[in-house]
Amino acid sequence: MAALEKDDRLAAARSLRAYLKDELDLEVGGLDAELLLDFMAERLGPRFYNHGLRDAATALAKRMDVLTEALEELERPLPRD
Repeated sequence: MAALEKDDRLAAARSLRAYLKDELDLEVGGLDAELLLDFMAERLGPRFYNHGLRDAATALAKRMDVLTEALEELERPLPRD
């Protein structure tokens, strides 16, 4: 799994720290937030990634159905012998 860019990683850690403070009244340092972020990415990331792939496959299949129908409409009748 690809690592987050440094700025994205820091922003995610800040968001996590703010969430923990606001929702759980729990203050954690930047390093702790980054370690928790790493844990969550390792454990939960693949689940979200796989779900995203399944959603993309479903969306692509729907589009392919539309394209297949469009191609079928372009078919020309065969001449009779």
